[in-house]
Amino acid sequence: MTKLKLSAIPDDKSVKITVELPAQVFRDLQAYAAILARTGGHASPQDPAKLIVPMITRFMETDRGFARAKRQDASRVEPADSLRGK
Repeated sequence: MTKLKLSAIPDDKSVKITVELPAQVFRDLQAYAAILARTGGHASPQDPAKLIVPMITRFMETDRGFARAKRQDASRVEPADSLRGK
């Protein structure tokens, strides 16, 4: 087997999904965008859809239970080097 300097390259392409939100959640996103624009000194609010990714990212970064479970799952996966002898 050829030994390469690079290992598998992670898939970093964006994935487009369609999400159906309750009307109240969308109104809250609009309000959040308006407040964010006002506090940031912007003339107009950003598209509320642009807030979804940073909100989900922040939520997952601060969820301790998720971080713990993710670390446990990662520790169960065998490193690629240990598979070479098989």
